[in-house]
Amino acid sequence: MLKYDSFLPNMVLRERPGGRVVMQRTANPWMPVRFRPWPPLLKMINQITLTNFRNHVCSRIKIDGVKNIIITGLNGAGKTAVLEAVSLLSGERGLRGADIPTLARFGGDGGFSVFATLGDESDISVFLNPGDTNRRAKIDNDNAVLSDLAKKLRIVWLTPKEDRIFMEAAADRRAFFDRLAASFEPAHIGRIARLNKLMSERAGAIKSGADSNWLDAIDKQIAATSVSVAAGRIRYASEVNYFFENGAVSVDGNVERLVLENTAAKAENKYFEYLQNNRELTGDKMVIDGVHKSDFGVFNKKLNLPAQITSTGQQKSILIDLILAHAKLIHIKTGANPIILLDEAAAHLDKDARTKLFQDLNEADAQVWATGIDSETFKDVPNALFVTCVDGTISNIVIAEKQDA
Repeated sequence: MLKYDSFLPNMVLRERPGGRVVMQRTANPWMPVRFRPWPPLLKMINQITLTNFRNHVCSRIKIDGVKNIIITGLNGAGKTAVLEAVSLLSGERGLRGADIPTLARFGGDGGFSVFATLGDESDISVFLNPGDTNRRAKIDNDNAVLSDLAKKLRIVWLTPKEDRIFMEAAADRRAFFDRLAASFEPAHIGRIARLNKLMSERAGAIKSGADSNWLDAIDKQIAATSVSVAAGRIRYASEVNYFFENGAVSVDGNVERLVLENTAAKAENKYFEYLQNNRELTGDKMVIDGVHKSDFGVFNKKLNLPAQITSTGQQKSILIDLILAHAKLIHIKTGANPIILLDEAAAHLDKDARTKLFQDLNEADAQVWATGIDSETFKDVPNALFVTCVDGTISNIVIAEKQDA
């Protein structure tokens, strides 16, 4: 693993007229220092309605400007379904990545709707019509493409699935961090999909005995795409590390090393040469190194240890710290107040860690939605709205007395 300080950027925050703080970015290996523009502030969710979604027949939550929404209930009560509904408003497949038709309530007509009103009085919705297999979107009651939703809301989430991200396979970490990187560079995920297609095409060409000219054409595309993917990962790690107070992200791989040590053109040429020299199949499979084998790591600076050798609770804490750093990066780079979804947020955390979590969440420039079984666990969360889920219905909504952050 490359040392994490290879990904610590030389960045400063500067104040523009009108009090806007913007980031002067130097993390990109091939681009000059420049200021990021700050678009108008994007509003957070003010009200959300779930219709025939999972086990919810019709559930509505009115937020009234509160920034911390705590949803509690027993297992199967429908609390995670609320977070999943919110996550769909990002335009992605949602925090569970479920097949869209399975989101419709069992016993319903096969369709569902998630409708949200934002603080600026605009509205967005994601819905599935009965008999359809693909979801659709609307913004202010006009048809919209799903990718347009990201312009209205920036949403990031953690689920129990990610609690062991540092212990699982490298492929899981790549998918997790690539999704975070794509928050700022939507083309990043498209490049990865294109690379997978090119790799399959290359394996087929080698197996069929294609001539070197055809393989050269494929390998040049693979080299260019791989270098773009690696550069995107490095940019993200560098930028998020600026705000990642207790940790640091690094990414290690053959192509990432080439990017750190060379210009884009030289990195592409060197990787292209590597591909040219490795055109053999082993058991009908292509065995080559590349960004499809790179791995991400997180270093816990407070403990001076790699995250994967710390305790379960410490891993959860540093993961939440990463998401908060990601949210800060969103706010600085885009001006948006992101939405953070934390499913079973306090799991594995001791009392002190929970106290720190709640303080950090309240200080974040974000709207936070968190779930848990027992509302007592969240009693010290300031400025919170407490929602109780029972068998797919919202049975109680209480706004806690506001406290100073």
